[in-house]
Amino acid sequence: MTSTVPNAVEHADEQRLPITMFGPDFPYAYDDFLAHPAGLGQVPATEHGTEIAVIGGGLSGIVAAYELMKMGLKPVVYEADQIGGRLRTVGFEGCEESLACELGAMRFPPSSTALQHYIDLVGLETSPFPNPLAEATPSTVVDLKGESHYAETIDDLPQVYRDVADAWNRCLEEGADFSDMNRAMRARDVPRIREIWSRLVEKLDNQTFYGFLCDSEAFKSFRHREIFGQVGFGTGGWDTDFPNSILEILRVVYTEADDHHRGIVGGSQQLPLRLWERTPEKIVHWPYGTSLRSLHSDGEPRPAVTRLHRTAGNQITVTDANGDIRTYKAAIFTAQSWMLLSKIACDDSLFPIDHWTAIERTHYMESSKLFVPVDRPFWLDKAVDDRGNPTGRDVMSMTLTDRMTRGTYLLDDGPDKPAVICLSYTWCDDSLKWLPLSANERMEVMLKSLGEIYPNVDIRKHIIGNPVTVSWENEPYFMGAFKANLPGHYRYQRRLFTHFMQDRLPEDKRGVFLAGDDISWTAGWAEGAVQTALNAVWGVMHQLGGQTDATNPGPGDVYDEIAPVELPED
Repeated sequence: MTSTVPNAVEHADEQRLPITMFGPDFPYAYDDFLAHPAGLGQVPATEHGTEIAVIGGGLSGIVAAYELMKMGLKPVVYEADQIGGRLRTVGFEGCEESLACELGAMRFPPSSTALQHYIDLVGLETSPFPNPLAEATPSTVVDLKGESHYAETIDDLPQVYRDVADAWNRCLEEGADFSDMNRAMRARDVPRIREIWSRLVEKLDNQTFYGFLCDSEAFKSFRHREIFGQVGFGTGGWDTDFPNSILEILRVVYTEADDHHRGIVGGSQQLPLRLWERTPEKIVHWPYGTSLRSLHSDGEPRPAVTRLHRTAGNQITVTDANGDIRTYKAAIFTAQSWMLLSKIACDDSLFPIDHWTAIERTHYMESSKLFVPVDRPFWLDKAVDDRGNPTGRDVMSMTLTDRMTRGTYLLDDGPDKPAVICLSYTWCDDSLKWLPLSANERMEVMLKSLGEIYPNVDIRKHIIGNPVTVSWENEPYFMGAFKANLPGHYRYQRRLFTHFMQDRLPEDKRGVFLAGDDISWTAGWAEGAVQTALNAVWGVMHQLGGQTDATNPGPGDVYDEIAPVELPED
């Protein structure tokens, strides 16, 4: 059991098949598609060398560009800031390079199987991430209403926490057919997945996460709901998600996205950077040794896009920050979707009006983090009581609290090496509380909060460098951390996700393909960025007259069999 409140009901199945983060909205096996020896498809030889604009150099954009290059096309990547997007790994000024922090994505579930394909492809390693009560976490402290509890397993917590865990399990069973769906997803039983999910989408699209809890007899206790919001399951408290659609939460628990997380050794930004440099073993048209970097002048992406519009012949014309204007047969847009409303001048004709509405209605969550480097993982020291007697407890633990810090993570690479503390990781209103404060001001408030939980621990004396912080809502090319649908947003998300199926659009609305984790059904997870990139690659290939191998159909080839539930518009 890896969490304070587990997100999965334990089954007695003798054989638990590996689960993958596919569906339930679109149960397509992207991992099988990537692993197939036939590859992702091909375009006619007459299209080899054709330039395709890829706007955004985050994971989705780099994956899309890499796969387009392998098909013999010439991706032209535009990036306003740096390759990686919200896979952003930074160091501490004046500290050794091995000390780094993840300002964006920092933990990845094993169910992210398409993501894992690329992690393996570029030779990266992963290690267990120290979530609350995870096996890799030596100890966890839950501090609520001024009362702290030390735990190494959930059994060390007071009975009320186990009651809350049981209430969550019962709530999932009663209201969301959890065990049935979990079995169907493990077996990749598409008909059963679609049968269960179709019923739930229609029933729950208008329901908040909090309303779902309140409707359950298991959560009739306000105290239980409050504890659940503050402590949560998997990664910690989820009360910041209470206003969001319960469908968003069910996607997480069904796919075990909040379980058994792993971090990328050396930092997650290495993944897109290594793909940028990588020379594929199998490549069409381009000579062996070609990489995305080698296809770009000076080895760098083109600068930020400032205008995007259609020109004669249904071409897509891109203007960049240098004033350079280029026209393409197709473009993949992977940047944060609100950029199309603000930073980039766009013609209304770029998308159908219903898609513009979906972009405008997209709801983004705020998020902030602050990290400090320390001389060593002092939290592994054993505490003593007031008489100097050993207590057997760690002096400091992974901490969940209702204080300003909310979640504190302890990250080390061995007992004798410098280490990193994520003093605070917060979302939504909790993130906005930090927004007006500088990094040092934030750190002072955080140290005060943690000092109240650990009065005998002098964290400050171990700090060896300046704090590093981020508030994603204040980042000019993001304006938020990740998408999270509100009740009633299912139809909007469906429009965005299915945009790659452009045969269904008027000819004058084709050619720009949306991708990125906020276009996916699993926003906030790198897996969604990869899956939508692959959708867009299939869309470009199809538009240029290409096709997949008959033995390895792509997401568009099987679309009609597994298309997301379509709710009525009237």
